[in-house]
Order: sequence, then structure tokens, then C-alpha cells
Amino acid sequence: EPNSSSPTVPLSSGFVPCGFVPLPHLFFTSPQIWWLDPELTYGNAKPFVFTQGHSVCNRSFFPCFDTPAVKCTYSATVKAPAGIQVLMSATQSTYLEEEGVYQFYMEYPVPAYLVALVAGDLVHADIGPRSRVWAEPCLLPTAISKLSGMVERWLTAAESLYGPYIWGRYDIVFLPPSFPIVAMENPCLTFIISSILESDEFLIIDVIHEVAHSWFGNAVTNATWEEMWLSEGLATYAQRRITTETYGAAFTCLETAFRLDALHRQMKLLGEDNPVSKLQVKLEPGVNPSNLMNLFTYEKGYCFVYYLSQLCGDPRHFDSFLRAYIEKYKFTSVVAQDLLDSFLNFFPELKEQCVESKAGLEFERWLNATGPPLAEPDLSQGSSLTRPVEMLFKLWTTEPLDSVAAASSVDLTKWRTFQTVLFLDRLLDGSPLPHEVIKKLSECYSSQLDSMNAEIRIRWLQIVVRNDYYPDLYKVRRFLENQMSRMYTIPLYEDLCTGTLKSFALEIFYQTQNQLHPNLRKTIQQILSQGLNPLPAIDTTAVTTDTPAMVLEDKVSEATNGAISLRDVNVSA
Repeated sequence: EPNSSSPTVPLSSGFVPCGFVPLPHLFFTSPQIWWLDPELTYGNAKPFVFTQGHSVCNRSFFPCFDTPAVKCTYSATVKAPAGIQVLMSATQSTYLEEEGVYQFYMEYPVPAYLVALVAGDLVHADIGPRSRVWAEPCLLPTAISKLSGMVERWLTAAESLYGPYIWGRYDIVFLPPSFPIVAMENPCLTFIISSILESDEFLIIDVIHEVAHSWFGNAVTNATWEEMWLSEGLATYAQRRITTETYGAAFTCLETAFRLDALHRQMKLLGEDNPVSKLQVKLEPGVNPSNLMNLFTYEKGYCFVYYLSQLCGDPRHFDSFLRAYIEKYKFTSVVAQDLLDSFLNFFPELKEQCVESKAGLEFERWLNATGPPLAEPDLSQGSSLTRPVEMLFKLWTTEPLDSVAAASSVDLTKWRTFQTVLFLDRLLDGSPLPHEVIKKLSECYSSQLDSMNAEIRIRWLQIVVRNDYYPDLYKVRRFLENQMSRMYTIPLYEDLCTGTLKSFALEIFYQTQNQLHPNLRKTIQQILSQGLNPLPAIDTTAVTTDTPAMVLEDKVSEATNGAISLRDVNVSA
């Protein structure tokens, strides 16, 4: 229930009591609440439930003003069976063991979409003075080894840039592979998909991005979903300032180059005049705001924020402005004009220079022009990491192919993950490749790639599929037989069904469908059904609607369905 003393408008009339009750097989009750039977968890021991409120799904969880413009505190009482651990995005919690009742209280005002609940077979370990990690017992040792001591390092770096962390604790819970996005910045309790644990560099970036949201998005929120870049663009900028402080400029530039490559890929497919490429997107009545969230929200938003920082001459001056911005607007919601007016008032010399009206780079044009960013960051500090990628790509794509010896001498196991995925993404962009090239690529790298993380393997397997390279197809089958996550299944099924391998995809799907969440199963059915007679009925008893959660996977815009692989928009919330 909302706290009546909240300084902002409270949530409706009350918080609906939530009880964890085992439901029929794989039952899915609403767009917001995901119920999983034990077989859809890693431990296969107990049922599991989680919520995902972004952007407007929490209206099916509890009565609320489901808009980011409204914030309030909240309290909740949750009754659960013995052995089920319940967590919420709250600053305070207690547990009455005799009654099996959890009580939660969020003392700071938050928008409805940041109210989150998870319950299941979860255990924890402290990984820092104000952080702990929660996971299923079989995953906890891995989570500890990946994150112990790291979160405090990132929080400290963020505080040095943007001021005190105001939420008290920063805990992380790893969710089963059915979690429909990569990560979600619920205050005090970040949700992350467990599948990302094996990909160290992606895990680092995803967690740091969610840490950045503690200031940009959670403390200061976009007042309208038409300006999501105010959260995502600023959080992406802050994320990269934090990674620069902790891992150096070269690593940050490499990750930025990887993301900007994806942005330009999306732009090429959508067209430069597509209205979804605006930072201020028009939200038509009846459209789910999540459908408007794409790489422009993140990367074009980031480029605008980076441009503002460059106007200051020194990024540390811009850090000072952002600290003042957070202090002025924390616990409220803002529009773009609030940010820009504050910026010009903080730097009166820039206001005198009329930087907001600089020809070709007008603030208004940044916000409302379609197409790519008006300016992009200088990534030359990352050349030590990006140049080897560019050189290797050139060796493999320059005809005639007479540099195989030089190319094959490159040991990809010594590269960073972001170098390898950048290289593979560029090969994907050039596919289909000449048969001789794909054959030699497999001979040189396939065995190396087999031992790498899923972010790398899925890209190589997409190359295999897009080039109809049959000798490695068994690896595609093996990969899909062991994956239950949208982020690692949908891209391959999309590629399989675009080419000549749809029957192969059907065969794998019928063998693996029972290990997939009904929503994912239904999405794959829709992909497989394109151009075919309707597929035989599959038991999706409780899936009765095409839920917003389905399009939330990596925040894919419906406008891009069928044109852009999910690998191009693999971003955290």
C-alpha cells in the first residue's frame, strides 16, 4: 500500500496482497507476473515467480498510476510457503517465520515500474559492505566468484562522479533464463538473467549500467515514456564514465564501438527517416511504450549526452553538473527541457555562446531529427583494441583470399570478448560469405570458439546458419538443446527460418519445446509459422494473450520485428 506521507501522488488506493501459490503447469497469469514450475529453474527443485514492471506492466500487479511521472513510497506484505525466499525492491524488510510472512517498505518515492518482487529457491552471500548476491544454490558459487568485491568498486567509482548512493543497499538477484530481458534496475535489488554469468565482460557492463541507473532513472526519472533517453542515454553515459574510471579508456571505447556498430546496423535496416530514431518519440494511443525502446534510446541518447559533456571542455566539469542535477531533481521526474535548462544555467558561458543553437547541432535537432546521431564520440583511445579487429576483418574480406596464414595465426582466445564479438558481428554483416572463406574461418577458429562464452558462440553459429555451412550445423543443434533464454534462442531461430534451414529449426524446436517457457515457445512458433501452414497445436494452456513482456526481450521495437536480430538490441533496461 502507498505511504500516505509520500511527497508525491500516491499509488491508487492500495497494494494488492501477494501470495506465492503453486499454479497449474507452467501457468502464466499476466503480462507482469511470471510463474515458473521447477523444471524452468536451474535447480529444478522449487517453483519460482518474478515480476517485470517496465514499462507499463505493473498495472496488472497492483492498482497504480502506471506512469513514470508519478512517484510514491510503498509497503507490502507477502505470505509464502516454507522454503520460499521472497525479495522486493525495498529499503527495509522483515520476516515473521512462524507466519511465513514477509514485510517490505520502500522509504523513498519511486515510479510504479520500479516495484518488483521475486520468490523462489534463493540463497545469498555478501559480496561487499552494502551488497549481496542472491541466486539458486547451484549458481551461487559462480555469482560470488564473478562479483565479489566488484560491486563496491563500481559503487565507489559512481559516488566519486555523481554523489552519494542514496538507496542504502545494492543487492543483485540472478533469475532463471525465462527472465525476458537482460537486466532491470529495480532499486536496492537489481534483477539479472543468470545466462549472462558466463560472459564476464557483458556481465560487468550490464551490472555497471544498472548501477548507473541508481542515479539516472531511479533517483531522477523521465516523466514521460516519450523521453526514455533521459534515463537510458544518461545511464549509458554514466556507465561509460564508471568503466573508464575502473577499467580504462581503451576498454570503454571498445565497448562503445561495439554498441555504435549495432546502432548503425539498426539504422541501415530501419532507414534514416524512421520516426523511432528520434530521441523524442511520439507515443501514439494504445502503443506499449516498451515497443518504442531501441538502440537509439541508449546510443543516440548517449551521443547527445557525450556532446553536452564535450561542450564543457573537461568531462569532470560535466560530472559536476550531473551531481548538481541529481541533487536538484532526485526523487522527482523530469522532461528534457529540465535537463537542458539546468545545463545552460550551470554553464552560463555556454548559454552566452548560444550553444543550444549551433548550426547543425541545435539541441532541438538532437531531440527531434530522425537518423543517426548528429555527432559521435572520439574513440581513438580504444585503437589498441579495435585496430586488431579491423585488421583481421580486412584479411578475411579482401579478395583474393591470400592472407589465410596471417589470419589463422591470430589467437582469439587472447582477445577480449568485446573484440571477438565485434569481429564476428562484422562478419555477420557481410554474410553470406564466399564458401571458401567460411570453410577457412571454421578451420581456423571453430574449435577456439567452442570453448568461449555464449555471447561469442551464438554469433559464430549465426554465421554458420547464414552461410548454410552444414559441417558445423550440429553445433547449432547442441547449442539450442542447452539454451532456455530468449537472448540465445530467438536470433538463431530467426536466422534458421530466413534461409533454407527451417525444417532443421522445426526438428530442434519439437525436441526442445518442453524446456522453454510458454511465452518463448509461442514466440518461436510464430517465427516458425511464417510462410508455413499453421503449426500443430502445442500446449500453451495459460498463454492467452500476446503479452507486452514478449516484446520486452532486449527492448525490441515491434517496428523492427523480422528485420533485426535480437543480437543488435541486446541491452539492459
